[in-house]
Formats: sequence, C-alpha cells, structure tokens
Amino acid sequence: MSDDGPGLGRQMHELAARLYPIHRAITGEGVRQTFAELSKLVPLQVREVPTGTDVLDWQVPEEWSVQDAYIADAATGERIIDISDSNLHVVNCSVPVDAQMSWEELEPYLWTVPGFPERIPYRTGYFRDVWGFCLSEHQKDRLAAREAGYRVVIDSKFFAGSLSYGEVIIPGASDRTVMIYTHCCHPSLANDNLSGIVVATYLAMALQKQRLRHSYHIVMAPATIGAISWLSCNEELCSRIDYGLVLALVGDAGPFTYKRSRRETSAIDRIAGALVSSAGGSVRSFSPLGYDERQFCSPGFNLPMGCLMRTPPGEFDQYHTSADNLDYIHADSLEESLNLLRKIVERVESNVVPISLRQKGEPRLGEYGLYRAYGEAEHDAEFHLAVMWVLNQADGGSDLHSIADRAGLSFELICKATDLLRKHGLVGCTTD
Repeated sequence: MSDDGPGLGRQMHELAARLYPIHRAITGEGVRQTFAELSKLVPLQVREVPTGTDVLDWQVPEEWSVQDAYIADAATGERIIDISDSNLHVVNCSVPVDAQMSWEELEPYLWTVPGFPERIPYRTGYFRDVWGFCLSEHQKDRLAAREAGYRVVIDSKFFAGSLSYGEVIIPGASDRTVMIYTHCCHPSLANDNLSGIVVATYLAMALQKQRLRHSYHIVMAPATIGAISWLSCNEELCSRIDYGLVLALVGDAGPFTYKRSRRETSAIDRIAGALVSSAGGSVRSFSPLGYDERQFCSPGFNLPMGCLMRTPPGEFDQYHTSADNLDYIHADSLEESLNLLRKIVERVESNVVPISLRQKGEPRLGEYGLYRAYGEAEHDAEFHLAVMWVLNQADGGSDLHSIADRAGLSFELICKATDLLRKHGLVGCTTD
C-alpha cells in the first residue's frame, strides 16, 4: 500500500484499501458490499432494478455469483490458478465449468498480458455465454503441458435478481441539479475505478456540510448498463441537470485530463476545462468512446456531462491489469483530485446569469454611485473593465464564466463586479 500523502489523502487511500478485495461485477453482492461500506460514511441510498427490466434498448441481466474457481493438476489436485489469490483470475461473468481438459483444450480459454510476464489481465464476458481464466505469463508457463491434464472448475451461477446502483442526494436551495457519476463494477482495480468511488464519496461528505444553491446527485453504478438503467429510471430528473461530471482514473500521478461533453461548450465544459488547464492538465474534445459520459451524452439526453480523469483509459500500461493496484494510486493524488473537484463545485455554485435591471442601454454609472464605489474600494481599471463587461453581457444569455472567457478576465473578478452591480441595483441574477 502506498504511504505517500498526509491526512485526508491517507484516509481516502485507506478507504480504497478496504474496498479493494471485494469482488465486484455489473450485478451481485460485491457491489452491495461496496455500498454497505460506503454507507458508513455517507447516506447512500441503494436502488435495485429487477432482472429483465427493459431499460431503454437494453434489459437488466441476471445476477452473477461465483463461489469458487480454479485450475488444478488432474493427477495431484494441486490448485495452480485459484480465484482466492486474485479476483481477476476468472473472466467476470463466466458461465459454470466443471471438466477434465488437456492442455490443447484448456489453452484457448487462458488470457495473459503480452510483454508483462507478472501481470494478470482484467477481462469480462458480459452479455455472452463465455468463460475463461486470466493469469500472468509466468503462471501460464508453470501451468503448461502437464501430462495428466487439468481439472477446471468455475462454480458460478446466474439467477433472477437485480442490478444495484447507489445515490447520495444532497438537496440545495434549488432543484436545479449537479450530477456526479462514477462506475463501481470493476474487481480489484484501484485507479479504475476505486479512485472515482473514493473521491465521489469524500465529495459527498464535504457537500453535506455546505449551504448549496444546487441540488447534488452523486451516483455510483455499474458501467454502461448501470448508467443506462439510471437514465431509464430517472428521465424526469434529466431535464433539471445543469452540470455533470463522470469521475474515473483520478488516483494516479498523471496530470489532469478533462473530456468535454457532447455539447462541447456547456457551462461545465468551460468551468472544468479552465480549472484543469490552470492546474497544468489538458482538455479533450468529446468522443463516443470512453466511460459513461457517452451514455449521458447520447441522443435523447445530450446532458452537459464531461469526464474528469488523470491519465485517460488505455494510456497507461497498468490499465485493466493487476498492476492497477493500491501501489499505483497515491494519497496525494486522491486528495488533489478531490480539491480540484471542490473548486469546480465552488465555481458551479458561484456561476449565475446576470440580467440588467435597466431595459435598454448602458446605465449612467455615476447616478448609481458606481464611480464613488470604485474609489472607496480602491478598484483599478481592470475592475472597471469587468463591470463594463458584465453590464454589456447582462441580457440573460451569458453566465459569468462565459463573460470571463470573452473578456479575458478572471472568473473571480467578474464575480466581484457582478456583486457590486447587484448591490447598486443594476443587475439581478438567475442560475445558468
């Protein structure tokens, strides 16, 4: 376990360590065990969507559980590959198997990570009748070509149950909503996506202590089918979502990456993009590949939801392997990700749309004590410029962040200018 990073980051890493051994899949007890652990920290509400429920163009699958899985030497009974050693050893959602096999029969069902002899891959068999074992290349060499053959067992079952997703709902002064979403279905992968689960949980803990203008829905669900199920069950809420972020891969040491929503220029794209850039990170255009931002940005929804990451999926060689372990994520990285997310929330909470209270034209500033206010507050020419920009854009069509972008001024300065204009009765504000 990594020991870097003080205080809060250390606590976050310790939560990841508690969740790491739990065997998660898109359905089943592993997800519920994870939610039970998180419920000790936040008021997580668990929703169950029954097997067979139509969710958009999909159906909720059967639950899957695995009691035991191994490959043993047929002569000695020695277990060479055993799920008790790693959750990753069995292809997630493998069908049951109990057979004697030769090497030639078994070898097509074995998966490794070429070029990394000690790593075990993560593979799934969702929505297919398949099975398999994942192992390191060194383990495969040790397993290979035993004369007596192999006893191959996957003691799994599929049954009518439900898909589970969790929500922390934090009401604000308005029902206008900010959604934070993270996937929760990967077994024993630390960055993908225990990091997202941990950061979302600690954000919920922080938000519960604040007075908020928006309501917040923090959702944890299995990838793809979980997001689709949430959308199907919450279509009415979608019209109230003004800002949204998918969290993933936020525990490694790489720089931040923000992937824009399908809209490309929504308020969350401006806010998150600006803060990621100022933190030395990069901003990418929307693509229909990636995490569940593609579901929230799909036709019929097209929500303003981007994706906040550090190193993107597939761009670090630990991705979807046993090397994405607790040593790969860092306490200081988790805390830094939380702090950036809290800055995004601060800007979301401050972001309003100014509306001039004078129907036409530029108001006569001296008449309203503005010039005197400049002098009393020792404001400079840049602040005067900010005031003029807010007055000029206060027609109900621009939020403060877009005004700051257009003016080339800081968001904080535009906020101060808006506050002064509100104080002197020249603008009112509405949420974006």
